[in-house]
Amino acid sequence: MDIKQFKDEPLAHYSYAIVSEGKMALVDPSRNPMQYYSYAESKNAKIVAIFETHPHADFISGHMQIHQETGATIYTSEMVGADYPHQGFDDGDSLEMGKITFSAINTPGHSPDSITVVAKEDKDTALFTGDTLFIGNVGRPDLREKAGNMTAKRKELASDMYHTIKNKFTDLPGDALVYPAHGAGSLCGKNMSDDSSSTLGNERQGNWAFKEQTEEEFIEEILKDQPFIPSYFGFDVDVNKTGPENVQRTKWANEVRLYVTEKEDEDMLVVDTRDEETFKNGHLSNSINIMCRSEKDKFETWLGAIVKPEEAFYLVIESVDQLEEILERAAKIGYEKQIKGVLTLGEDLPVESREFDLEDFKNNQNNYTIVDIRNTSEVNEGKFFEDAIAVPLNELREEHIEIPSHKPVVVHCAGGYRSAAGSSILENIFEATRVYDLSDDIKEFK
Repeated sequence: MDIKQFKDEPLAHYSYAIVSEGKMALVDPSRNPMQYYSYAESKNAKIVAIFETHPHADFISGHMQIHQETGATIYTSEMVGADYPHQGFDDGDSLEMGKITFSAINTPGHSPDSITVVAKEDKDTALFTGDTLFIGNVGRPDLREKAGNMTAKRKELASDMYHTIKNKFTDLPGDALVYPAHGAGSLCGKNMSDDSSSTLGNERQGNWAFKEQTEEEFIEEILKDQPFIPSYFGFDVDVNKTGPENVQRTKWANEVRLYVTEKEDEDMLVVDTRDEETFKNGHLSNSINIMCRSEKDKFETWLGAIVKPEEAFYLVIESVDQLEEILERAAKIGYEKQIKGVLTLGEDLPVESREFDLEDFKNNQNNYTIVDIRNTSEVNEGKFFEDAIAVPLNELREEHIEIPSHKPVVVHCAGGYRSAAGSSILENIFEATRVYDLSDDIKEFK
């Protein structure tokens, strides 16, 4: 079977193209369809089908644009209540494409409307499991309490997942290949393997979800220690259900302004994507430093965790050479229409950050208010500083009130990336208090 896996590194998202006899099907495509078009050209294939395993929470899918531009049919569960043109694809439904037969299995658990797409060609079987079955784990069941056509409490979905894992894959062969929609680093699950695929037999042996256990034991395990839920997740579910707009049109609707030294709207939020040292040397007022230097920076996740859906903001970039890439990354989570303007900055900008005396901090920690902005699960594993006030970064803009401001504030995370954003948030709030970023010096305290 001819299967191509595509990976979006910052979101740890996998999508797929399956080709047979000049026809191509896509599974859970990313927002920008150009990589799939290029691949279709290289295979001399026509895209005829798009499978959506569920309405995704962590990224905007390209299904609607691909349908409009290629005429391909979108297949998804009728339970999605999709507002876009589609063909229902649920238990008992199938599709022939060349030598491959696709069929659907309803596999609720991550969401009420999740499906697994089964592809068979001769003796080969491939399972496109979406966010139901990951390599080494299963999808989290706590993202659909307030979003989507069908909502469900986390315990209800955890129970659904138990029965899905126990009953839905039973009749499938052990050598069936498992292709999930996410890998390690995604917030759609926890403790996932770095492997990008597996076999059903390997998962039955090594994945905790398949082991013999009671429903109560399963529910307790799946619900504990799940990562935080970024602000944008429910928003993306609803956009994906409705049918996203053409990304090329919305992405390039933004105005670019060069060498800006002040804003027209003083109160407007600014997302500054430059390196932290450059940011500290001068930035616009009300700026949050969410760095976007490479694929290793999880810019999309933290943009959607710190900035609310539909909240307007200016986007600052280091150079126009980065314009395409950073607009693309904002568009992955559906935030491109919130951008008031894309700016490059001139000289003589206000400098709010001050030089941090690391030695004084080491010797006089009681003279500082220390703020730990790591996730709750990280803090539960152990603190770096016993008296630190823990406020997760994604909550910092709203929950800062518990942080005293009568002493200088030192912000830290686990490695330095998040503390750049956290310290810039508190700088905007505590105008009369010095705020310092411990940055990667946190390594000295581990």
